[in-house]
Amino acid sequence: MHTVRLAIAAAALVVSTNAFYLPGAAPHDYHKGEKVELYVNALTPMYSGTKLRSLINYDYYNPKLHFCEPDGGPKKQPESLGSILFGDRIFNSPYDIKMLEGNGTCKKLCLVEGLATEDAKFLNERIREDYALNWLVDGLPAAEMKNDTLTGDIFFDMGFNLGNNDGTQTSPVLNNHYDIVLRHVCSSTLYIQFIILWPRSISGDQHGDATCETKGVEPLRLYEDSMQPVRYSYRVIWEKSDTPWESAAFLAATRWDNYLHMFDLKVHWFTLINSLVIVVFLCIMVSTILWRKVSRDISRYNASDIDEGIQEDWGWKLLSGEVFRTPPKALPLSVMVGNGAQLCAMVAVTLVFALLGFLSPSNRGSLATVMMVCWSFFGGIGGYISSRLYSTLGGTERRKNAFLTATILPTFVFMIVFCLNFFLLMAGSSGAVPFGTMLLIVLLWFGISAPLSGFGSYLGSKHGGLRNPVRANQIPRQIPHGPRYLNPWIAALLGGLLPFGAAYVELSNVMSSLFASRAYYAFGFVALTAAVVALTVATVSILFTYFSLCAEEYRWQWRSFLIGGGSAFWVLCYGLGYWASRLSLDSLSGVVLYFGYLFLIVLLDFLVTGTIGFLASYWAVRRLYTSIRID
Repeated sequence: MHTVRLAIAAAALVVSTNAFYLPGAAPHDYHKGEKVELYVNALTPMYSGTKLRSLINYDYYNPKLHFCEPDGGPKKQPESLGSILFGDRIFNSPYDIKMLEGNGTCKKLCLVEGLATEDAKFLNERIREDYALNWLVDGLPAAEMKNDTLTGDIFFDMGFNLGNNDGTQTSPVLNNHYDIVLRHVCSSTLYIQFIILWPRSISGDQHGDATCETKGVEPLRLYEDSMQPVRYSYRVIWEKSDTPWESAAFLAATRWDNYLHMFDLKVHWFTLINSLVIVVFLCIMVSTILWRKVSRDISRYNASDIDEGIQEDWGWKLLSGEVFRTPPKALPLSVMVGNGAQLCAMVAVTLVFALLGFLSPSNRGSLATVMMVCWSFFGGIGGYISSRLYSTLGGTERRKNAFLTATILPTFVFMIVFCLNFFLLMAGSSGAVPFGTMLLIVLLWFGISAPLSGFGSYLGSKHGGLRNPVRANQIPRQIPHGPRYLNPWIAALLGGLLPFGAAYVELSNVMSSLFASRAYYAFGFVALTAAVVALTVATVSILFTYFSLCAEEYRWQWRSFLIGGGSAFWVLCYGLGYWASRLSLDSLSGVVLYFGYLFLIVLLDFLVTGTIGFLASYWAVRRLYTSIRID
């Protein structure tokens, strides 16, 4: 499914000559004359320098496309859970390729006798929307060789155009011939280094023999007022690599280098380092100022307690009998913090796997699979933290807390995904999740995550809540009118700016990988950005919590969660700006899908950052009131 696509691309782990291969990363060792399988994947919309025009994937063997099918019909290849969720639909193909044989030989693939007018219209619409074909050979995607206009670097753009739209009033051009360039490495055995596609359009007598002549021929246009035949042809070109290869292990670690191209690399590095330096500097500055201020307050309070002339309390010490009072709606707060902690653990472990290189780019769907499995098995973390926090806050409905922690977020997310899947089905997209996969997701969530969450809640209830340093008064203290900037919603917007600024650099690349089918592999950047964002959220939440306590506002629990999750509002604004500037979705399905995915991103970001903000503030408040003497 074209779900929230966190695109999978990480450089293969560099190993020694006698080391192991990661699953899916090892190149196949061929012998001369051995059959080279070419697999086809779903058609995906691509961003080609203008605006993205669709979010719908289509099966390669969609009846309206009329692509050539293999003898006996296409056979679906086994896929991982993550690959299915990402919209991969891999089948075999009729292309007859044998290692180092038939170099440059023109071959006719098949003839589509009569392309109906409705199908021609469907193809023309997909060409105008810049759809790309996706092929796989030995785990490598077929790509077009392109030139980065800014740096002049040659890179491989994964996928290749279904056709070309020249912007005229005439029909678009359909690519019906493919020059397949396979570069191979000669060692004790033969390996494929990469695959490049040169799609062409050849008109003329479609019933004649294929000549594969691409120079001086008119392109093939599909007219929507009459039926017309289409002949598909291809030519395999073998190229020998001039690079000396030490071993297959070295090849496995480097043959993805040409595919993993980052645009504006110098600008990206400069902007990222500049943002990191500013954010880290501000965090250190704020932490230093806050530490000195709090230390001074503690010294004054303790000095006044031992002084013979007892002075009246002031500032945040006045709230010693109120600060640990049970907040309103403690149940939903504890449930949200528990689910946020589960998500934090999932993100942390997934980033560790990515940094270690275990999420190989050739192992399609590995990222989503790891995330789903980690989420399911970390249900115990969410249940344990939610239960202990609920007990600490003075909650009494522990069974209800355990039930909601285990079910509310998975149910809500599943409802949204189910609705989006309905729109995919209505649009005829291959990205719609099959019924069996839906059942598997339900099994993971409610068969593994929910029982583990219940077990974690049991352990949390058994351990009980944390003992507060001071007891709450029976009668609540009256809260004076505070500064306007401490209004919960205003503080959340202000507090969310700094974390959003830290993550802004990566958002454009992440959004392009999610919606524009571009590979994203810079997990090192993501891990560094995530660490800085977490540090920033914690610092900002503690700062605003301290200001609130100094203003005699003791209802800090919900405020700290809202301030920590304030960056989600700016992520929403960025998503709206991205939609206005980079997308041009004409169909209702495309608009619903985009905003559905965007809402899920914002929701998960709010839970993760809000949990970090609350836990950091709770730690600071406990340390604050433990350090002074309370009569």
